[in-house]
Amino acid sequence: MNGKNRKDIVPGLEVEIVLKQDQRTGKRTRGIVKDILTNSGTHPHGIKVRLTDGQVGRVQAIIRKGE
Repeated sequence: MNGKNRKDIVPGLEVEIVLKQDQRTGKRTRGIVKDILTNSGTHPHGIKVRLTDGQVGRVQAIIRKGE
């Protein structure tokens, strides 16, 4: 799952996001989803979420247990 489909993302899920300031470098930040901010069903750059620590970015990867 790559984070481009809203149906795959739920609060409490561990994900890797790219923050706005890191878009050029592609640096990823790992965290737990608090809110889903994208309203559409899909987004080509990833669904925008807010993490539990308040950071906002687009989901690049969904972390499965043990990864």
